[in-house]
Amino acid sequence: MLGCASVQRRVRTVLLVAVLLASTPVLLPSPAAAGRHPHHPCQLTRRDGERIQHFSERLIRCAVGAYGPVTGGATRAICIARRESGLIPSASSPKGKYLGLYQHSATYWPWRFTTYTQPSWMLSSSALSGRSNAIVTVRMVRGLGGWRRAGWPVKAC
Repeated sequence: MLGCASVQRRVRTVLLVAVLLASTPVLLPSPAAAGRHPHHPCQLTRRDGERIQHFSERLIRCAVGAYGPVTGGATRAICIARRESGLIPSASSPKGKYLGLYQHSATYWPWRFTTYTQPSWMLSSSALSGRSNAIVTVRMVRGLGGWRRAGWPVKAC
């Protein structure tokens, strides 16, 4: 019987180790999850002949994929940017008070940029950078709990 109990303990130990080893990939982040916050997020290049509006859509989809979810997903994020700027990253209001894809307040942009980005991402600090504007906006919307709370009405989007 002693041999039998000893064998049973060994079998249990081997099974436990096997189960732990088999479940280890589940405990580690998937490659997709690990890539959600790359060192240089959404560092896309504009394709030959690509319209700036289409490029802006790709930047927004990337930002939502990396830092979302946001209510309405990329579809709503693109709709709001289209309404705010026509998907033109260099858009500004007539007096320059509002800037970029999402027409951020020029006064609040520096604080928003510092709050919602990291220096290691090497983003342009300009609100007129489509990449920076999209990332800051998505992170802000998610952080504040939605488009309305972040200051963008969702009407027609």
